[in-house]
Amino acid sequence: MTTTEAFSLDVRGQAVGVAAGGVIPDAASAAEAPVVLLVHGAGMNRTVWQLQTRWLAHHGYTPLAIDLPGHGNSDGEPLGSVAEMAVWLTEAIAAVREQLGCDEVRLVGHSMGSLVCTEAAAAHPDGIARLVLLGTAAGMPVHPALLGAAENNELLAPELMTAWGHGNRAHVATNPTPGLWMLGGSVALLERADDGVIHADLSACAAYEAGDVAARVQCPVTVIVGSEDKMTPPRAAGALIADFADCDVVHLAGAGHMMMNEDPAAVRSALARALA
Repeated sequence: MTTTEAFSLDVRGQAVGVAAGGVIPDAASAAEAPVVLLVHGAGMNRTVWQLQTRWLAHHGYTPLAIDLPGHGNSDGEPLGSVAEMAVWLTEAIAAVREQLGCDEVRLVGHSMGSLVCTEAAAAHPDGIARLVLLGTAAGMPVHPALLGAAENNELLAPELMTAWGHGNRAHVATNPTPGLWMLGGSVALLERADDGVIHADLSACAAYEAGDVAARVQCPVTVIVGSEDKMTPPRAAGALIADFADCDVVHLAGAGHMMMNEDPAAVRSALARALA
């Protein structure tokens, strides 16, 4: 495993943005350190996992935080539905398995990414060893004001997503990284999305219906829930949790929807237990 920031991955002939925790994985390292694919939420990109990927890379795992099409450093246009994203993800998994020579991967998804990972795990259970879902729900309705702002590419969309996406502690200037403004950073990240991306993602979330997807997942599942999550409240995951055959639930007190940034240490601890 070589120390660097680059990892090359192509899906459908298009480049995929990847963050690997500051290292380049190869077949030799992946044989000893299980591969973990991390999938971001609506309007975001691979950088939302930066407080987890580096830790994973140096604690026995091969993390690959990927950008969905049309996000971050990935080529292409954003896909129009969760189902389409899940098909793309299965192709990305196949490309990773071939490139690194690994038999299986672990999937970690946040928000919209949790829906995508669940659908992929249900449709193609072979080669999926673990599934970890953060800020998930059986359905993700979107407030009309947010959807309208996103459709018009207004700054209000990132502002609403940020305000609703963080718990109380984040709103009073706490940040585990000294000197950085968590809410401002979240708005800036969402502002980097190309026009139309946030609206496409939110529309995909609003249209999604889980159906029997959880019952079709065969691998062990961990659901991580933030007690102050306003976008996917803890109760919203109840139907999924009940339908998973093998599911652990981790509750993070005081965390909102953006729990990876709000309480990165607790999320890392939960990942360490869930991925083992």
